[in-house]
Amino acid sequence: MVKFLLPVLLVGFMIYTLVDCARTDESQVRNLPKWAWIAIIIIIQTIGAIAYWVAGRPKRPGRGGGPKRRILPPDDDPDFLRKL
Repeated sequence: MVKFLLPVLLVGFMIYTLVDCARTDESQVRNLPKWAWIAIIIIIQTIGAIAYWVAGRPKRPGRGGGPKRRILPPDDDPDFLRKL
């Protein structure tokens, strides 16, 4: 069972990554052009798919070190208090 399940999961992961890369906007793909990532995923297969997830996939909003905007209650918000 394991001999059959692992290859099926790896092929599924590769196909999912290939579709994700193909549907991602060209301007959001990092480090290489989109066509190069698709070629790497097809040629190197599982390792290429992992490389895309680590180095090529765009950063999703809300993840990582972007500046965080603090939500202020109305009595602490200077813009709100100025409007009163």
